[in-house]
Amino acid sequence: MTPPGWHPDPGYSGNGPAQERWWDGAQWTGHVRASPGAARRRGIRIGVGVTVGAVVLAAIGGGVYLLGEDGGPPGTAASSPSAVPDPPGAPDDGEKGGGENGDGQGPGGQLPPTEPGFATDLAAGISLPVPKGWKGTSGAVGAGLTTGEHACPGDTAETCVRGGVFSAPAAAMKLTAGTPEEAAKKDIAVNAQESYGGKSYGKISSHEELKSEAVTVAGGKGYVVRWKVVTEKGDDGYVESLVFPSPTSKDMLVVVRSGFDVNKDAPKLSVLDDITRGIKAASGAGGGAGGAV
Repeated sequence: MTPPGWHPDPGYSGNGPAQERWWDGAQWTGHVRASPGAARRRGIRIGVGVTVGAVVLAAIGGGVYLLGEDGGPPGTAASSPSAVPDPPGAPDDGEKGGGENGDGQGPGGQLPPTEPGFATDLAAGISLPVPKGWKGTSGAVGAGLTTGEHACPGDTAETCVRGGVFSAPAAAMKLTAGTPEEAAKKDIAVNAQESYGGKSYGKISSHEELKSEAVTVAGGKGYVVRWKVVTEKGDDGYVESLVFPSPTSKDMLVVVRSGFDVNKDAPKLSVLDDITRGIKAASGAGGGAGGAV
């Protein structure tokens, strides 16, 4: 007998990335999600080299480009006070399907689940709390939070943000380290370089480790590493790489990358800690919620 759990969707049409459906031990349910390995590069990125179907947030602490794949507006805005209605034919009791249609939609035009005040990462099975005044964007693969847009110090033709946080499955970022601790320690240097290196801020001249410790997020045992980096141009920055198991698939690691400017107009680090504590399992995705301790 096939045990309850996520399995390849027997009804998958082949359009869009592969997806999985929940088998309850007796029958297939209406709950579907993007397969963990379904993240593919299609020219849309969130944060540091991650593909999503909703927005481009290139270099989360550096440049932010809030564009859809066709140059239009981004996908589902989690800061909206109302939830996005189900499209015709969508399951009425489960998680929406994942995909990469350039608008945050999955196969068949399905949208990621949206909760007021949260940005949902469908593939990772999590929701990020959207702080007051921030912009949140949900996606089939990845979710993002940004605030404080301004001209990048190294290239004023580009737009940077004072604070940015984004999530994606580790596989979507080609991060293959085995444990949350190994993954976070490996990811932080990449996060720092792509957030505050390059033409947006120039090279990083040095860094100081501020935090490296175990943490519980959404009921899972994870690990977080935080650095303060010194840049060549403009403000210095705080970068953080947080890794923990998905609340809907314990075999999947989720990475949350953050970048905050060191600037009086940037969010305080306490806001980043509040976001971490507020991360939860996506509504309807199963698994337990719970903050960091």
